[in-house]
Amino acid sequence: MTSFQPEAGQQQPPDSVHPRESTPQAPTSISRLNETIRDAVQRWGTVWVEGEITTWNVRGGHVFGRLKDAATDAALSFRVWSSTRQRLAADLAVGDLVVACVKPDYFVKTGDFGFTVSAMRHTGLGDHLEKLERLRTQLRAEGLFDPSRKKSIPFLPQLIGLITGERSDAEKDVHRNAEMRWPHVRFRTVYAAVQGERCVPETLAALASLDADPDVDVIVIARGGGDPQTLLGFSDERLLRAVAAATTPVVSAIGHENDHPLLDDVADVRASTPTDAAKKIVPDVAEQRALVSQLRSRARTRLTQRVAHDIAQLQQLRSRPVLRDPESLLTGRAHELFTLVGRGRDVVGRRLDAARSDTAELRASLRALSPGATLARGYAIAHLDGGVIVRDASQAPAGTRVAVTVARGSFGARSDGEFAEQASPAPDEVGDQP
Repeated sequence: MTSFQPEAGQQQPPDSVHPRESTPQAPTSISRLNETIRDAVQRWGTVWVEGEITTWNVRGGHVFGRLKDAATDAALSFRVWSSTRQRLAADLAVGDLVVACVKPDYFVKTGDFGFTVSAMRHTGLGDHLEKLERLRTQLRAEGLFDPSRKKSIPFLPQLIGLITGERSDAEKDVHRNAEMRWPHVRFRTVYAAVQGERCVPETLAALASLDADPDVDVIVIARGGGDPQTLLGFSDERLLRAVAAATTPVVSAIGHENDHPLLDDVADVRASTPTDAAKKIVPDVAEQRALVSQLRSRARTRLTQRVAHDIAQLQQLRSRPVLRDPESLLTGRAHELFTLVGRGRDVVGRRLDAARSDTAELRASLRALSPGATLARGYAIAHLDGGVIVRDASQAPAGTRVAVTVARGSFGARSDGEFAEQASPAPDEVGDQP
């Protein structure tokens, strides 16, 4: 390589050399070159351009974004300072078709070129955003966004399927954060392009492969952040319908917090970042250990309280008189039973004596009134055939058979007719004589 050295006495300070007059012996400085470019750029003034917003990032109150020409896909970067942003419409977002007043800027210190927006207004939806909105409406009408059709993630997946770019930061984030939460977690990773024309077919193939594996419990589709243009593959209708038809739960972990492809709406679980996906698919072993310890402590406390309560209740029961001296209850009941038995015997004895006395009196009354007693005094009863008692002598004319009943037995007799005799005294005049 030839080295150019200025001749002695001819070297000039670089800042004093105009870029067009620079030579190997008299180079200009970077500062002078950048200042020259800045002066030339500033002479352009402001320009009105039309394009679709493809990037809209807010940092520190300022907006940094990109506009794309819908016809040629040419793009430019722009910035909106916070003071200007306050005058713009509040609903400006990615996908909007806008007309913007831009002024080119060239920064001397860094050599960066860009455009500063001083005014911007809507003119409609961009082509891509309009297509996405139509697709979003269609899929919502078909029920693909319905929470009731989404599958739940297992509490602790045995094998996690991961679809991501090869050697990507998203893969590292998912692995690192998942292993920090659960060290024994296992992955089956299938690499696929995460942007460009190969994104959709390769992601579909990876999804089909993982969904067919019975050991895979959950599938994560992950990639890092990017502008909406690079994330269009994750809003492709073919991929969305394949995710909806998958039998394995699918987690969408595309981009950063503000990125929102349609895959987030169709997937069973939406993670804002790959790191967030790792937190959602595996539990934190430290939290689970703390929970187990807490549950053990609660169970131990509850069991201790229950045992203490039962011991106190048992002691209370044992302190009762009936359990402290069971025989006292039996003794008291025995005395009471003995008293009642004695009273019962007395009552029964008195009632028996009274009954005997009543029986004797009744027996004497019966004896006094009994016909047998009259017969025992020598009287007899004469009966005709048929049991008719003879009360008048005319009832038994001569030849009539008569049955005579005396005190002890009866005998037969035949009537001789009426018997005339001297008047005999009445029974009450001769006492007990017949």
